[in-house]
Amino acid sequence: MEKAILSGNEAIARGFYEAGGVFASAYPGTPSTEILENIGNYQEIQAQWAPNEKVALEVAAGASLGGVRSLVAMKHVGLNVAADPFFSLSYQGVNGGLVIISADDPSMHSSQNEQDNRWFARAAKMPMLEPSDSQEAKDFTMLALELSEKFDTPILLRTTTRINHSQTIVKLGNRYQIPTKKYVKDMAKNVLLPANARKKHVQVEKRLQLMEDYGIKSACNRIEWQDRKLGIIT
Repeated sequence: MEKAILSGNEAIARGFYEAGGVFASAYPGTPSTEILENIGNYQEIQAQWAPNEKVALEVAAGASLGGVRSLVAMKHVGLNVAADPFFSLSYQGVNGGLVIISADDPSMHSSQNEQDNRWFARAAKMPMLEPSDSQEAKDFTMLALELSEKFDTPILLRTTTRINHSQTIVKLGNRYQIPTKKYVKDMAKNVLLPANARKKHVQVEKRLQLMEDYGIKSACNRIEWQDRKLGIIT
């Protein structure tokens, strides 16, 4: 199996490519900028910059609605700008898989604050994955798209500056050929009038329970036994 030394951002781009991603959008901001820059190197993917994070998320959501796997990337404060569609999409769900990248910046290497966007996932009732190195950045991007389609929800992939910019060895794979899903007009699902949103809320709570059951059995959550005098939960 071919291997490469990749930054977390390069690995996310590679994971999206291998997972059969078709459309990606972003608004530039360190530490997330290189994600879309690297996605743009893959001819099979349409990559485009947006005028702001809200628009970036909306066009990626539109691509998902059209049946293709999509990705949107932004830095942590950008999710404030994209909060309106972010919270609504948690209720609406997806068609093609949708992964939302939030690149947080602890210690404010290039940001005005160090907000922790794990709280966004909890507030929006949206599942979240958080990689610990470049290999997991690639693997979790691919997993996020699978889970997105399986559970009908966007997935928040939360990174931090050191994960985005650090380099580790990554195993490379081939690109999956994912067929475009058929668009089905569904007003009750895709138009969040209050009458529809109230019904979707019930589905969101059921989805969280299903994903909790999945998380307990998932290989992502594992115990690595070493010296039992000290335990570290990450």
